[in-house]
Amino acid sequence: MMRSCSDSGSSLIKNFSASTASLTVNRAKEIGLLNATEDLYDGVTVEMKEPMESEVFVSLLRASMSKWRQQGKKGVWIKLPIQLSSLVEPVVQEGFRYHHAESDYLMLVHWIPNTPDTLPENASHRVGIGAFVINNNREVLVVKEKNGGFRGTGVWKLPTGVVHEGEDICAAAVREVKEETGIETDFGEVLAFRQTHQSFFRKSDLFFICMLRPRSFDIQKQDSEIQAAQWMPIQEYVDQAYNKEHQAFKYVAEICKNKSEGAYVGFSAMPISTSSSAKNTYLYFNNLNFNKL
Repeated sequence: MMRSCSDSGSSLIKNFSASTASLTVNRAKEIGLLNATEDLYDGVTVEMKEPMESEVFVSLLRASMSKWRQQGKKGVWIKLPIQLSSLVEPVVQEGFRYHHAESDYLMLVHWIPNTPDTLPENASHRVGIGAFVINNNREVLVVKEKNGGFRGTGVWKLPTGVVHEGEDICAAAVREVKEETGIETDFGEVLAFRQTHQSFFRKSDLFFICMLRPRSFDIQKQDSEIQAAQWMPIQEYVDQAYNKEHQAFKYVAEICKNKSEGAYVGFSAMPISTSSSAKNTYLYFNNLNFNKL
């Protein structure tokens, strides 16, 4: 009996699909499991680097998950560079969720055991600084911003900025003052800090008020962000209407004034080394009675 063209085509498609699936499985078997690095918390991290077909990747991932489950592993992290974004959907379909993203990669995670998920959340805070720089004439370095919430308000404020990844608070304060005003400074103390929430893409915000000592005095403002910059008598800075009307700014201004009068002691930065890393870090503390420790 003659088969129709449609029957022959359907049979061809089925045979081709079966053949492709067989090749995919065979390729997965040839490659083995996904390369993974174990962490200290019974988890593993897969860092994808080379291009891979979705079918092959899924086969490897399923085989790897089975192996990790047998080994009692808990958290699985998969780091996908932006060049392999085509694998995001297959990973999500295998039960993974987004954890965080940077400019060049996306991290996805999955919790294996049937217990509460204890994988740490992505970084919860952004860190910023405000720089209190005062000269020998009791004048404070202030700026008017071209952009942001202070644009067009006429408010003179302290130079501010965001701490970069891997940057110390004390270094960030010095850098921001240099970028915005051209003034060279040395870090002195952390005078105060405040915490707010839901401030930047659902992140919390830590903001440190830092006192710095100027090493130069000729202002060269940053034209792209700063409308104006000047040395202002500290009492004039404190007495601004905006500072009096907003409690947080009022307190910061008063703290800065008290520091200029020698009536306030903040937290100095002490460089220390840790046992877990050869890299120096900083301990910020009030060293008024440090010699008694």
